[in-house]
Amino acid sequence: MQTEIVKNAVVTLKYTVQDTDGNMIDDGSQPLVYLHGGYDGVFPVLEEALHGKKVGESFQVKLLPEDAFGEYDEELVLIEDVSQFPENIEVGMSFERVGDDGEEDLVYRITDIAEGKVVVDGNHPLAGVALIFDGSVAEVRMASAEEISHGHVHGAGGHHH
Repeated sequence: MQTEIVKNAVVTLKYTVQDTDGNMIDDGSQPLVYLHGGYDGVFPVLEEALHGKKVGESFQVKLLPEDAFGEYDEELVLIEDVSQFPENIEVGMSFERVGDDGEEDLVYRITDIAEGKVVVDGNHPLAGVALIFDGSVAEVRMASAEEISHGHVHGAGGHHH
């Protein structure tokens, strides 16, 4: 029975995430399960802090914006003419903007609609926000060869992508 978080361990965390003002960002109603060891399952700073922890140990990790969803970028806020959008748009809707080269661009959220103009924001909703992860290590097991080759955990019901 593996009890310590090491590379290629499947880790289950009980956790909550709050901002630095104490506002709940994620109440952790679903445990977080990820493959440990640089597979981008969790933020690298969080993964680093968890390395070597044992089942039952608790943790608190503060992530600065650059360690989480990035700094807020004013240049990703655009004002477009409402005629460029479908008629039924509402504040809060998201859409992918495709770049000139046909590459998928960022996801933009509509933040305001007024006077024939639409304000869209390509920042992640948590950009510029420092996050505090609080939790404990609920379970640790070694990953299967298939999970390691795929770089992610496979659920109890088998293979999930």
